[in-house]
Amino acid sequence: MNRSLLSRAAVVVCSLGLCVSLAACGGSSASQKSSSSAASSSSAPTGMKPLTGVTASGELGKEPKVSFQTPMTVENNTYAVLQKGNGATVEDGDHVCSQGIALSAKDGSQMANSWTKNTPDCSMSINKSSMSAGYYQLFKGQKIDATIAFGVNDQSSGSSYIMALTLISKSKPLARAQGTPAKNIPADLPKVTLDAKGRPSLNLNGYKPGNALVAQPLIVGKGRVVKSTDTVTAHYTGWTLDASGKLTQFDSSWDRGEPSDFSLDQVVTGWKNGLAGQTVGSQVLLVVPPSEGYGDTAKSKIPANSTLYFVVDILYAG
Repeated sequence: MNRSLLSRAAVVVCSLGLCVSLAACGGSSASQKSSSSAASSSSAPTGMKPLTGVTASGELGKEPKVSFQTPMTVENNTYAVLQKGNGATVEDGDHVCSQGIALSAKDGSQMANSWTKNTPDCSMSINKSSMSAGYYQLFKGQKIDATIAFGVNDQSSGSSYIMALTLISKSKPLARAQGTPAKNIPADLPKVTLDAKGRPSLNLNGYKPGNALVAQPLIVGKGRVVKSTDTVTAHYTGWTLDASGKLTQFDSSWDRGEPSDFSLDQVVTGWKNGLAGQTVGSQVLLVVPPSEGYGDTAKSKIPANSTLYFVVDILYAG
């Protein structure tokens, strides 16, 4: 599959404030066949309009046959539910996997297809903090095995596409790290304690950081191995030393009352390198040197050339 094409289309959609993963995903099947035309709606999601003239047919949960007359004029922010699913209902907090097809609006030719090599994308998180209002309203309440089409104008290439996503599975992230306490943790590392809900606190324990990244599991989860290209759902707290040398918290998802989603391609390299290879359910102490953090750039509460300390609960990866 040409994932770069789907990625470019996703960037266009994100730039319009309707950010959602439009790369491909994978999952389950259904026994029912369906053929439907693009649905119009008197109550379209915020900022979106119905996409007309597009149909899909085939077995629910399988690769659909998507049809439309060409050439087709495509507007951004348009959508159509081509096939209504008959699986579980997508709820707030779910992570959803989907398979995707990109078809040229000019001639209908296939530009990308995740079904071909079964390369699903499971990075779509259904929550108001990581999705625009329009996409949240559209996806929440859909059923698994639904196929939804989007109109996308890729201004970088001057081309237009129909993106057809089939929702194939869903899952809920963990609430906190779950697994087995790690063994043989070096005694000189910072000490982590947890409150009753799992929120961490940190004592440097006289620790003197070096120039190398430290990624020490504290709890070893039993979930899938995190890939360096994954989107991760995590509860975390971050600390650094302030100008006076006092350990100071600069960020925490626990303070916000909900975990956060991160693409490991879009975080400091200390997170990417430290979390890749860990397992879902794990809790990891990260000691991030400036070279893998923000370097000589100051960031809000983080002085330049700071070592960063994180305790990260890996709740989901996909």
